[in-house]
Amino acid sequence: MIRMLHRLTAIALLFLVATTMAHAQVCATDDRGKEVCLDSPAERIISLSPGATELLFAAGAGDDVVGVVNYSDYPEAAKELPIIGSLKRLDVERILSLSPDLVIVWVTGNPKEQTERLEELDLTLYYLEPRDFEGIATAIERLSTLADTKEVGYREADRFRAGIESLRDEYGDADPVPVFYQVWDQPLMTVNGEHFIHEVIELCGGENIYAELDRLVPRIDRESVLAGNPEAIVAGGMGEQNRDWLQEWKQYGSLTATERGNLFFVPPSTLQRPTPRLLEGGATLCKKLETARERR
Repeated sequence: MIRMLHRLTAIALLFLVATTMAHAQVCATDDRGKEVCLDSPAERIISLSPGATELLFAAGAGDDVVGVVNYSDYPEAAKELPIIGSLKRLDVERILSLSPDLVIVWVTGNPKEQTERLEELDLTLYYLEPRDFEGIATAIERLSTLADTKEVGYREADRFRAGIESLRDEYGDADPVPVFYQVWDQPLMTVNGEHFIHEVIELCGGENIYAELDRLVPRIDRESVLAGNPEAIVAGGMGEQNRDWLQEWKQYGSLTATERGNLFFVPPSTLQRPTPRLLEGGATLCKKLETARERR
């Protein structure tokens, strides 16, 4: 009888532990420093930026994504997901109709009044905006924690870290190349030293001529680029193959970058989104700057 009671007690304890684990919260700190907790792993996630969409898929949570903003075009599966607006204009009713248990918000990229409205409607918001390589890696890990896909997410984060270190080993001692990176055309915009693109430039042995500016993505004028006389100009464009932004600089023959033919295009989605594809964009940029060194 006593043995039977012991067995029943053990079974009851196991049941209690299993029940507790099943209802244990999952928590992760977002990029505003706020801890976000869910009663159970997220199963219906909405992404409010193309970069966040990529990070979710990288974290192994792609199957849980039920809505995205436009231009969420990577990986291929993301193109098939319902569109709930754009970075700057969200369709709140459409978002509510999808019954999300987690919404991934871009800290400075989404309209504040609309994200505040989503909070008022009791949706759970998780704010992301990685500013450096480690921030990208931990973003993948944090999203995988919230979606209970940690095995995939942590493996991908480690792969990303290893890829960055490989590029650092290859180009860490390269001669510096003064670089102007053009992130937009009209108005003309670049990045300062706090932006992850700046970190990629440094990784490749480049020197961002606008690193000291105060704003993360400052507006500049062509006169300041001419005065800065970069050895290389790197631009994205309005599409993955659109090199039109570089045409403008060909008229300035006095620019060192123009004189030496160092007007380089890097597909924007590989360098302007803080995702694991920075390994691809970084490798491309590093090769471009190596070409600039060879033309000295």
